[in-house]
Formats: sequence, structure tokens, C-alpha cells
Amino acid sequence: MSSMASALGAELLVHVRETPATLDAFLAQVERRAFRVAELQLRQREDAMDAVQDAMLRLVRHYRDKPATEWAPLFWGILRRRVVDLQRRRKVRSIVVGWLGGGRDDQGDELPAWEPADPGQDPLGRLHDVQAYADMAAAVRQLPQRQREAFMLRMLEGLDVAETARAMGCSEGSVKTHLSRAMHHLRDQLEDWR
Repeated sequence: MSSMASALGAELLVHVRETPATLDAFLAQVERRAFRVAELQLRQREDAMDAVQDAMLRLVRHYRDKPATEWAPLFWGILRRRVVDLQRRRKVRSIVVGWLGGGRDDQGDELPAWEPADPGQDPLGRLHDVQAYADMAAAVRQLPQRQREAFMLRMLEGLDVAETARAMGCSEGSVKTHLSRAMHHLRDQLEDWR
């Protein structure tokens, strides 16, 4: 767990950054992480790409005149709502297909491969990191939707409580509760990595 925690801590420090000067710079900075978040929740690469692209377009169209400090919570809120919309459509589609017969549940799709923090490690160290990230991704995937959102926005994106609350469309107290429950669950699930 200590190597995974240090790798995650190093990754988080990389994401703690200055506010970008332009909206293009912000979008370039957030694109890859947004894709990972969307793919983790949607479990389909194409849907994740669509969700991220839609969120970026909506941010540019409707919020480009907002101060740069507001871009992150606005973007993550837009992306969250787009992911929820796609999940709802998928559920309705599966119900309709079920009534008509045939169709398959797409929940068996692979998650994105999380890259090890230090690619210069020895092969055993890289394997250990890959396994740790896979276990962490599986544990995060098991979290309820709101807990997963709070964890990703606070811990992986580094948004503060107020920004996370705005992005999630809830109170700051709810963010703290969801994050606390998520952290407790993850500690239990990842106990073997300590």
C-alpha cells in the first residue's frame, strides 16, 4: 500500500497546479484525467470519449467568459451530468432491448489500464504497481456513485470541498460525508496493500 500511496501522492502533486491562462490550456490539462474518470464510470471507451468531448464543448460554449478559477468545478459538474445522462440512456436502452428480446449487458467491459507512476522500475515493481492500480480501480468502481464522484473530484482532481460541492450539485456537508464513507470503504477493500 505504501508504494501505491506514494505513487498516488506523486500523481496528485502533479495535478495540483496553477490555474491555466487560457481555456485551451485548461482543457489540454484536464483531458486525459477526464477521460479516465468517464471511462471508469461508463466502462466503455467510446461513451467516455463522447462524454468528455460533450463536456468540453459545453464548457467552451457556455462558460468561456467565466473566471479561470471556476473552470474546474464547472467542467467536472458538466462531465458528471453527462455521464449520468449516458448511464440513464443505457439503462433505458437495456430495458427496451430486454422487452424485445436479445441484447447483452455491457458491464463486463474492461476498465482502463492505469499506468504505473514510475515506468523506470524493475519488472516486478511495475507488476506490483499495475496490480495495485487494478485493485484500486476495482475498489473505486465498487463505491456508490456519489461516493465515487466525491473521491475522484477531491482526491484525484484536487478540488476543494466548495468546488466539489458545486461540481456535484450538493452541499459541502454531503461532499464530506460521501468522501468519508468512500475513504472508509477503500481502506477496508485495500487492506492487503498496506
